[in-house]
Amino acid sequence: MTNMLKKSAQRVQNTLRDLGYANQVVELPDSTRTAQEAADAIGCEVAQIAKSILFRQMNSGRPILVVASGVNRVNEKLISSMIQDELGKADADFVREQTGFVIGGVAPLGHPTAIETIVDEDLLPFTTIWAAAGHPKAVFELTPDELVQMTAGQVMPVK
Repeated sequence: MTNMLKKSAQRVQNTLRDLGYANQVVELPDSTRTAQEAADAIGCEVAQIAKSILFRQMNSGRPILVVASGVNRVNEKLISSMIQDELGKADADFVREQTGFVIGGVAPLGHPTAIETIVDEDLLPFTTIWAAAGHPKAVFELTPDELVQMTAGQVMPVK
């Protein structure tokens, strides 16, 4: 555990504490920008990586965050049908504006405003999972139940 976290990672740590969680943000020497890089750096299965992917809802223009298992590719048509809005790609500016984080470091919490969140049901069987913590080299360990609670996420299939 690093004493001096980068500003964006510290924001995630502060949010965790403010929400009453004891989870610790750690900064790793290697990049965790992709699920594979994160799993390699942490020493866990790629499926245990909770990757946060932000989309733009095309009709409403609102963001929606999908937190998916690192092995799953998000089925945008499936999600669109469940939320009754077409999903569009979120460019880097939209991601930063909505989450306060850069692509590759988007945490599932700590955003400037609440973002509707979907949690991949394939994360639920794991005892522990790992999520990005606001920076491409920062992560934190948590349980699937904590992820659902922290994000007020709706659990559903995403692949």
